[in-house]
Amino acid sequence: MTDAKPYLEVEDANQTVSVQDGGRFGAQRFGLAPAGAMDRLALAGANALVGAKPDAAAVEIGLLPARFSAREGAVRVALYGAEREARVGDKPVPVGCTVRLQEGESLSVKAARGGVFTYLAVEGGLLGEPVFGSLSVHMRAFLGSPYPRPLRAGDRLTVGCAARPGPERRLDPPPAATGPIRVVLGPQDDYFDRANIARFLESEWRVSPTSDRMGYRLDGPKLDHARGANVVSDGIPFGAIQIPGNGLPLVLLADRGTTGGYPKIAVIAGADLGRFAQTQTGGRVRFAAVGIDAAQDAARDFAALIDGLPGRVKTLAAGDWSSEALLGLNMAGSALSALDSETWHGKS
Repeated sequence: MTDAKPYLEVEDANQTVSVQDGGRFGAQRFGLAPAGAMDRLALAGANALVGAKPDAAAVEIGLLPARFSAREGAVRVALYGAEREARVGDKPVPVGCTVRLQEGESLSVKAARGGVFTYLAVEGGLLGEPVFGSLSVHMRAFLGSPYPRPLRAGDRLTVGCAARPGPERRLDPPPAATGPIRVVLGPQDDYFDRANIARFLESEWRVSPTSDRMGYRLDGPKLDHARGANVVSDGIPFGAIQIPGNGLPLVLLADRGTTGGYPKIAVIAGADLGRFAQTQTGGRVRFAAVGIDAAQDAARDFAALIDGLPGRVKTLAAGDWSSEALLGLNMAGSALSALDSETWHGKS
């Protein structure tokens, strides 16, 4: 007999692969960055497939390939988010389905074909020691668990329990959101005249290759400041759109700093954050201004969407796992976005 717990061994990874959960909220005022998943709808979808809470820790896989293997027992996993090819041996594994990895089997995940982030959730959960209430990795602050950095070959991700026998599951994806990314103007939109606010809303922007989890830089027409390019430093929410001195928007995301001193022309509505974050380098986005009431209504609808994901999980019959049936599935999650998780300091 052995007391060893099953684990996933990382066979291949890169700087875009890390453990992320809902983030560590409630302490940004103390300088503690939230981190967390870039697309919380995709995280919640992966967790729904394995029976976990929406904001439970999973492996966030960025644009590039990765590979994992099961050790010390079988491990059931699920992929959800950006569409990409994945295989166990020669068997395809669609995004949006679970698969049971037998001892020694490897799951190979190819580069994303659409979107950026896919989440690998594990039945039984990933084990780690929370850092300020979260396992989420913040690379610049060297925070997170079980590794305070991106994953690399040889890392071990211990699983709460071995995979139980039983049928696999799939998640019927919710309807994909379309249209411009919704923003609420401000809090420093008064640093720009009407013509420049109109240029911001009417222009098509491209995501720059210099983008990362800290922020996406946008290429397009330069915006002029009416009152200078600096403000007294204040708090930076997820999705704040700063306009630095070069006039090009910088959208601050999960690994952002806690404060900043450039004027913020707008903030992305929470319900559209994941959809924005799933835009690949070179991808084009447009923005549309909405009022605070509309953004709050969208947040409530998004919360209901998250709550309803477990009800969209279906059991796959044995015949559904033929190669033809699997290749015919399109289970990729639509990329919407973020719902703030419970604060790290006590709400259960």
